[in-house]
Amino acid sequence: MGGPEGRFHFAVDRGGTFTDVFAQCPGGHVRVLKLLSEDPANYADAPTEGIRRILEQEGGMPLPRDRPLDTSRIASIRMGTTVATNALLERRGERVALLVTRGFRDLLHVGTQAREDLFDLAVPMPEVLYEEVLEVDERVVLYRGEPGAGTPVKGRTGDLLEVQQPVDLGGLRGKLEGLLSRGIRSLAVVLMHSYAWAQHEQQVGALAQELGFTHVSLSSEAMPMVRIVPRGHTACADAYLTPTIQRYVEGFRRGFQGQLKDVQVLFMRSDGGLAPMDSFSGSRAVLSGPAGGVVGYAATTYRVEGGQPVIGFDMGGTSTDVSRYAGEFEHVFEASTAGVTLQAPQLDINTVAAGGGSRLFFRSGLFVVGPESAGAHPGPACYRKGGPVTVTDANLVLGRLLPASFPCIFGPGEDQPLSPEASRKALEAVATEVNSFLTNGPCPASPLSLEEVAMGFVRVANEAMCRPIRALTQARGHDPSAHVLACFGGAGGQHACAIARALGMDTVHIHRHSGLLSALGLALADVVHEAQEPCSLPYAPETFAQLDQRLSRLEEQCVDALRAQGFPRSHISTESFLHLRYQGTDCALMVSAHLHPATARSPRAGDFGAAFVESTILVEPGCQAEVTETGDIRISVGAEAPSTVGAQLDPIHLSIFSHRFMSIAEQMGRILQRTAISTNIKERLDFSCALFGPDGGLVSNAPHIPVHLGAMQETVQFQIQQLGADLRPGDVLLSNHPSAGGSHLPDLTVITPVFWPGQTRPVFYVASRGHHADIGGITPGSMPPHSTTLQQEGAVFLSFKLVQGGVFQEEAVTEALRAPGKIPGCSGTRNLHDNLSDLRAQVAANQKGIQLVGELIGQYGLDVVQAYMGHIQANAELAVRDMLRAFGTSRQARGLPLEVSAEDHMDDGSPIRLRVQINLSQGSAVFDFSGTGPEVFGNLNAPRAITLSALIYCLRCLVGRDIPLNQGCLAPVRVVIPRGSILDPSPEAAVVGGNVLTSQRVVDVILGAFGACAASQGCMNNVTLGNAHMGYYETVAGGAGAGPGWHGRSGVHSHMTNTRITDPEILESRYPVIVRRFELRLGSGGLGRFRGGDGVVRELLFREEALLSVLTERRAFRPYGLHGGEPGARGLNLLIRKDGRTVNLGGKTSVPVYPGDVFCLHTPGGGGYGDPDDPAPQLPGSPQQSPAFPERGSVYEYRRAQEAV
Repeated sequence: MGGPEGRFHFAVDRGGTFTDVFAQCPGGHVRVLKLLSEDPANYADAPTEGIRRILEQEGGMPLPRDRPLDTSRIASIRMGTTVATNALLERRGERVALLVTRGFRDLLHVGTQAREDLFDLAVPMPEVLYEEVLEVDERVVLYRGEPGAGTPVKGRTGDLLEVQQPVDLGGLRGKLEGLLSRGIRSLAVVLMHSYAWAQHEQQVGALAQELGFTHVSLSSEAMPMVRIVPRGHTACADAYLTPTIQRYVEGFRRGFQGQLKDVQVLFMRSDGGLAPMDSFSGSRAVLSGPAGGVVGYAATTYRVEGGQPVIGFDMGGTSTDVSRYAGEFEHVFEASTAGVTLQAPQLDINTVAAGGGSRLFFRSGLFVVGPESAGAHPGPACYRKGGPVTVTDANLVLGRLLPASFPCIFGPGEDQPLSPEASRKALEAVATEVNSFLTNGPCPASPLSLEEVAMGFVRVANEAMCRPIRALTQARGHDPSAHVLACFGGAGGQHACAIARALGMDTVHIHRHSGLLSALGLALADVVHEAQEPCSLPYAPETFAQLDQRLSRLEEQCVDALRAQGFPRSHISTESFLHLRYQGTDCALMVSAHLHPATARSPRAGDFGAAFVESTILVEPGCQAEVTETGDIRISVGAEAPSTVGAQLDPIHLSIFSHRFMSIAEQMGRILQRTAISTNIKERLDFSCALFGPDGGLVSNAPHIPVHLGAMQETVQFQIQQLGADLRPGDVLLSNHPSAGGSHLPDLTVITPVFWPGQTRPVFYVASRGHHADIGGITPGSMPPHSTTLQQEGAVFLSFKLVQGGVFQEEAVTEALRAPGKIPGCSGTRNLHDNLSDLRAQVAANQKGIQLVGELIGQYGLDVVQAYMGHIQANAELAVRDMLRAFGTSRQARGLPLEVSAEDHMDDGSPIRLRVQINLSQGSAVFDFSGTGPEVFGNLNAPRAITLSALIYCLRCLVGRDIPLNQGCLAPVRVVIPRGSILDPSPEAAVVGGNVLTSQRVVDVILGAFGACAASQGCMNNVTLGNAHMGYYETVAGGAGAGPGWHGRSGVHSHMTNTRITDPEILESRYPVIVRRFELRLGSGGLGRFRGGDGVVRELLFREEALLSVLTERRAFRPYGLHGGEPGARGLNLLIRKDGRTVNLGGKTSVPVYPGDVFCLHTPGGGGYGDPDDPAPQLPGSPQQSPAFPERGSVYEYRRAQEAV
């Protein structure tokens, strides 16, 4: 912060709980201040009050609170604020109406159609930000030159477009006047293809402003990028938040004389740059608060430590933020906060649910920290307000917090100190549970002291915080031990040494102003102006001149804007970015070339192609702290005193190993995604990676793709039985056969047995399963709707050595992938290059898993690691037994039998029957599918592994909380599946429909037997479109079933799938179709005390000849209601010919379509729950159980994307 001498420069970080003020005073000295962000009894605005106090203290004269402050001594104010974040989290923004192209009224409600939590049957989802929707009669499409097409127009991107329907402003005027009469003053305007053709949005915006709307956010201005869903969310967030921010800014101005007219006032944006307060907008403000901390440690720790890469560790009361800096800020350009996806540059700050207020639980033998939080009220137990036991309480019990260092602001009267007694009492209740398990559980052990229990929870919390740091480093090819840990935030000092030690770091750096590092970061930040425009040019030498011209124009805009703020040109630097994606993909990277100077074969802007390829601080034993000359604290982390971990079960180490095993599987997945090249694996993330014990039993599977959950274990165990002693070091196996644990043929599983010195048999196994886009068969994509034999579905691998003696068997696997071409009517693989590349990527992912488990064995020993592989499986078993006992006890208490049953049908009439017998004393059950229909002549047959996957998924849903997902889930269960049935067909039966359709019916039957909820849509609605030069596949959302206490979610995928749908603008730009409608099918959910979710209506207009294939269910049998609830509506597949003829296609067919034809898909609704005549409580939709922390960052986005396949 620079400026005239003799004046103050303020940097203010207004957080959710505290406001920090950093002031550079006349004469050069610094003052800092911390005060409550909300204290209405004493002041109206915390930043203004902080500035007033410092001016008063420095001036020696009282400054009354009720008078505006004199600004003559203030040169500048820089501020970061959580106003936008809090408004988003608490849904306290402006009343907004959405104006959207007709046919897309529910587009932002459906979004990507993926659900947030795979295993929550209530499907909790954040509600949309808008209050009303107006459909605008207008349409712009990409120009393709069909007969009868209109005159093309050139868009901002360079693409040619066709205005099929101009905006009907006359019809819109009256509707807008109606909004005004209902008190809505803010609009978000989101029209199809407006990123390229903004004129329609501009016309609507001009009309709205003429009518008197106070804020109009045009998506073409808020974020001019292709993909209407995230662009629409960004525009809505801008319309929802910007008026709130403007009101705050206006209120802040009123606290100063002249309303800060002659003071430079800048606000921190989410990207780490500063912007003038008049241009500070909602969509750029969501990370305004935390961004300052990243800038702060980047400008201090990184410099002090000589340019060594830094991990930022900001532990607060509810959550912990981790980030990385290695000479430049790491950004994400699309991220979600509070359920809203924003297309805007943001610092990559990863938030995890482990803070000082995270609650502590002991569940089925496992120490659990979070994600639930005690919040600010009632807060931890030690706050004296009856709160739960938390990490803060554990630290207090261990003496890591000193009550005397805290002010007396606790208790009902907010006048008492922290209470160690309350912490001990709350923790003793948990310790009683722990010791009861230890003395009476499956592996009796000595009880733990209260301090040992407290330390156990602290260690588990530490491991939870290490996982995202490993994802930011190891999974991206960085060594975490090569980093410095920069610790700041109120609670970080108690955990920093342990975190650093666990990650192999040898230095912790704590700035002298670590308690207000975000405010310091504001003082050190740069002022930033950003300009962008859409572009559809290929990155090739013939376009470099055009790219340079457009980049120069954008650079000129930025320079002019900064010079207008008073900055000389010599103080301004610019950086150019290109948003690049491989041709034919939707996986884009924002690329800067500032580290890659221009060459003769690049644009003048650079070689983008090369760029593409104050607190309580605990010093633990073995660590040494020093105070530097500048007042910072530098901790050298020494080796931990050796401790012996035995093979016997220890609940604390069980929780730690659970995190480590899951982290290994997660990092395998990151390597697979980075090294694969196919769209299915690299973009859709349709894969799973897993770790298995020496018996082939699943230990950890991450991320959780429901249809893969149990199937991979069957595959590994089949190979052990099949090959036995024939397994050798250097072997890697390939399998996809249904009778060998496969799901369907495109899912290729690569298995690596791992040997250890002195052991003759493999000591563990790693495996990765990926969906390959094509492996041959009768139709492109290897997903034929009408196959009748397995051979028609593609290449088959039963037990194939992909790598033998360390040599990749390329010739042999190529021959096997081409083999289906020898069958009449079939083809070999149509994309051999991608197959081979992705198989190599799967081998590489397995090698990463082997390396990480090897490190774990090196740390603890082989016997301990293998023992804990067994212990973690036993823990999952215990959780399922507890659930089965609770279910049986509940039925027994109501006088009901311990046997339940259910039956449902496929559309061809095949019954799926289930009888479940509960053994209350053992906590076990028999799941008997006897009476299920026989194998069918078609592809609805489901391999046994599919039924096991569906069963594990249902058991996890019924447990209702996070548990390790491994073979232990099935240990209390005996599954009876009749051979030769549709659920255990013959080896040559066609199965592709069983994986995507029958699996859903199995889930409906299991959940129906337990009475957990009504049936969801029970279908994945598979749609394939193709011709000689293109192919497209999608699955489409429907209605979710209602349950006890919740309405079913509308327009969402359920149960065994969670696939994201292609954005309408991407679909129209890449394929010869026009999306005419994509909206909820109102009234299709079943009625009930709690109503079922509605399905969707999706209409595709074809622009050229193609073959349309549909593979769907629930077109004959409706999704059932439960306990008096009515069933959901059946689905319906219609083809409307160009001449107006309407044809019902039925559930499964392939049909040629021609230009002008329209496919109209009506997906099923969910069943209702409870008698419709029994009045239900007033619920707005599915229960809003958003986490108590705004989880975010690239690690979170990766997990969401992985679970959405």
